[in-house]
Amino acid sequence: MKYAYVLIAAVLLVATAAVAATIASKDKSASVPAKTGYLQPSEVKTSGTIRAGLSSIPYDAVAGTLIVHPKGWDDTADEYKDKDKAAADANPTAEAAMFYVAYFRKGANAASRPIMFLYNGGPGSSTVWLHMGAFGPKRVVTADDTHTPAAPYKVVDNAYSLLDVADLVFIDAPGTGFSRIAGKDKEKAFYGVDPDAHAFASFVKQFLAKYGRWNSPKYLFGESYGTPRSAVMVNELETGDDVDFNGVILLSQILNFDLDVDGAEANPGVDLPYELGLPTFAATAWYHHKLPGKQPGDLVAFVQQVERFAMTDYARALSVGTSLSPKERAAIAEKLHQYTGLPVAYILKADLRINGGEFEKNLQDSANMTTGRLDTRFSGPTMDPLSKQADYDPQSAAISSAYVSAFNHYVRSELKYGEGETYNPEIELFKFWDFKHQQPGAGFAFPGATNVMPDLASAMKYNPGLKVMVNGGYFDLATPYYEGWYEDHHLPIPPSLQGNIEFHYYRSGHMVYAHEESAKELHDNVAAFVRATDNVK
Repeated sequence: MKYAYVLIAAVLLVATAAVAATIASKDKSASVPAKTGYLQPSEVKTSGTIRAGLSSIPYDAVAGTLIVHPKGWDDTADEYKDKDKAAADANPTAEAAMFYVAYFRKGANAASRPIMFLYNGGPGSSTVWLHMGAFGPKRVVTADDTHTPAAPYKVVDNAYSLLDVADLVFIDAPGTGFSRIAGKDKEKAFYGVDPDAHAFASFVKQFLAKYGRWNSPKYLFGESYGTPRSAVMVNELETGDDVDFNGVILLSQILNFDLDVDGAEANPGVDLPYELGLPTFAATAWYHHKLPGKQPGDLVAFVQQVERFAMTDYARALSVGTSLSPKERAAIAEKLHQYTGLPVAYILKADLRINGGEFEKNLQDSANMTTGRLDTRFSGPTMDPLSKQADYDPQSAAISSAYVSAFNHYVRSELKYGEGETYNPEIELFKFWDFKHQQPGAGFAFPGATNVMPDLASAMKYNPGLKVMVNGGYFDLATPYYEGWYEDHHLPIPPSLQGNIEFHYYRSGHMVYAHEESAKELHDNVAAFVRATDNVK
């Protein structure tokens, strides 16, 4: 996930490719299974070595596709229905060829070697961001909080790759990257909360079978929309397929979209998003030196102070609505001014409720600068000085070209995959996306805002040994860190399981790894989590 687009009206960059062509293998020596529908699996093998300081990690890499089908598809049905087989072959149901790159450490014992499945979010994003920015063997170098200059971009061996503790599988969602969808009602079959999670769960099971990893310690790593995907996936895999996982790692979490600070004004009467976003507003104002008065020296102590205010005095003021007295209203506005740097008059005009886009547009408005959303440390020239909210995200504009360009070169030159194919870093699929979700135990899919907290809770109760690791950035306004903290402290689980969740926060944004110091911290924390939970004696 690079992005948390749901209910926030963000604009994705690349139109979807509705492809009904075969994805041919780029490795002519590889054994290619017979074509059974529109698409075809593929596989290309290479090898390499990470060099980091005095140590090195040799690895084998596989770039390829696996074919997955919608829920209800039965791969044995036609064996017993010969008269229907010809018709099925002539008009196959929807299918997806899901692209992946897997890295296996050479010489490791596969029976005890952890395997980690990683994906970004969107929905509609490929996994180029985690691949080239966080944990792949190569990492693109970008500027810390300013626009990265144009090509050529610097790509280095990644000292923060997780290959030191696990084999890694980077997966592109259907329709993104080199993944393709085809067949009847293909968008309906894969573009939605539940169809998407089912496709990923199907991919995981196929991968475990193909590479003989059923008995390996298993982990899911999702970023942004990848976090709700993980919640639904792990519940389906554990309760529906009897595949327990050792751990679920969540980066830049959002599980309940009613808490989205970007769309809060569309849901009047629900004030929690404003409260949960306030600590990130404060951290951002602190970073840009926009706080009135003396600048606090300790960021963490400062945001914890804001958290207490957000959930007490601020929460009470918003909860009473129009019953709030003018005196109390003025006092709350002044406090918000002290914590956000926004003018008191603006705060009063906004009825004490400022959403994410409004904050991004107005924090540095006097300088005609827009504050970043994915990472509020970034700033960029305001597109329209008269607009109400931010018109674009300066962080996305600052680093996307580096990631996309570096991966397009790397995948073709080193992984030997993709010649003649188009890699879609993001696709626009919201006209197709189905937000309805059938929660565990429910008889139907609820048509309201997506909430997958019950799914994660169900998986944790079904497998009491499942551990969850939550990571967030103090400067993330796409999925504010305190929102994730709130969600995980309100999961419907017994108190005994709350200790299975650990929390880590960083002085970075949505893509925590875009800040190099935080990338190292993230690696070290995730590596420690894997070592503590892999059950390898």
